[in-house]
Amino acid sequence: MNIEQIREYTLSLTGVTEDQPFGDDIITFRLEGKIFVCLWLGGGQHDMKDGAPRVALKLLPDRNEELRGLYSAVTPAYHWNKKHWSDVYYEQLEDTLVKDWIQESYHLVASKLPKAIRQKYISENNLGKK
Repeated sequence: MNIEQIREYTLSLTGVTEDQPFGDDIITFRLEGKIFVCLWLGGGQHDMKDGAPRVALKLLPDRNEELRGLYSAVTPAYHWNKKHWSDVYYEQLEDTLVKDWIQESYHLVASKLPKAIRQKYISENNLGKK
């Protein structure tokens, strides 16, 4: 995947909005105001020494540990709580994995919403896709 594909896919999920509260080099994607994906655009204050394209995903702590053990392209998030967030170097991974993990992050945040709101985003027939 490339940066535009990440953005397009994430915005295709039901109810997702984007903004740039941390500056011009990061796009955050939110569900009901809750951030679940942060896409680094390159350069700026959030640059790392390697400069490789990455996206930060919010996942369960055990899942973060599992993915970091399985994939060298998944590391503790640079600017986020390392227990709950991982940096995913998406150009080094299969597109299907990255999409699955974006969905997983989306569903994690949706699962924490109040029941009446959550039902708009997670049901047997609606897995978040428009």
